Amino acid sequence: MRAVVLRAFGPPDALAIEEVADPVAGPGQVLIEVAAASVVFVDTQVRAGNPPGPAHRPSLPVIPGNGVGGVIREAGPGADRGLLGARVVSTTGGRGGYAELAAVAAAEPIVVPPGLGIEAATALLADGRTAVGLTSAARPAAGEWVLVEAAGGGLGILLVQLAAAAGARVVAAASSPAKRRAAAAAGAEVTVDYTDGGWPDRVREAVGGLDVAYDGVGGDIGRAALGLVRDGGRFVVHGMASGAMTEPPAGQAARLQVIGLGSIEQPPRELSRLALAEAAAGRLRPTIGQTYPLAGAAAAHAAIERRATVGKTLLIPGRG
Repeated sequence: MRAVVLRAFGPPDALAIEEVADPVAGPGQVLIEVAAASVVFVDTQVRAGNPPGPAHRPSLPVIPGNGVGGVIREAGPGADRGLLGARVVSTTGGRGGYAELAAVAAAEPIVVPPGLGIEAATALLADGRTAVGLTSAARPAAGEWVLVEAAGGGLGILLVQLAAAAGARVVAAASSPAKRRAAAAAGAEVTVDYTDGGWPDRVREAVGGLDVAYDGVGGDIGRAALGLVRDGGRFVVHGMASGAMTEPPAGQAARLQVIGLGSIEQPPRELSRLALAEAAAGRLRPTIGQTYPLAGAAAAHAAIERRATVGKTLLIPGRG
């Protein structure tokens, strides 16, 4: 099969398309013919050798990629053969997604609901469950002002949709006009350019203080967002695109509720199923801004790193 292989940590062109041996569905595993593979910012950090934590650093060589969608073609010993032919999405354990075939534990795949395309389902596998889980933990309410950072990305657009659906009023912070337009189309009332140092003042002028802030960036942007949250509000820490998580000082933490990924109570699979069901019903709409063939993995990483993508980025093995 064809796969994207990383043999040495480095820039995007460290990713190379190669012919490798087909994976085999071992005991308790199934083999997925991959129709779409998710590409996320963390993938770029791993490729560069600067993962967010030691557990994310793979042994080399490695086929990157942690989320795929496709059709189950083989069932190994002990796996349910009733899964054969099913359209599914699945995590891969952090490795093996950028490929034409992926072997995963038979308990991992989630059947895609009728009426939902594989690419949309793949876009929702991780971002959807995170958005649904964070929304459940933060509970944005009607009339509240909610800030979403990185609002033009795959996760950010979903957070905007869910907050707006709850009746909240959304401020979207994003780095480009295209991303701000996408956030506005998802339901944001106010948009700001958070690469402009004066953006917190513009938020104050437009809405006063915030009731909820979703911080997926950290660093200076996260600290600025923290200062915009009213006493008694909720500050949701869920990412570190800047390279550093926001750690609220003791005085700040005492005046508001700090919510992290550990505050999500529902199991990940339950959240993914809920996100897929919401999308199948038309209530959650992933934005797939760009797709690439497997051979375009390096270009996908480069685009993500220079903040040139909008919404979700996918690799499509069957193309090219």
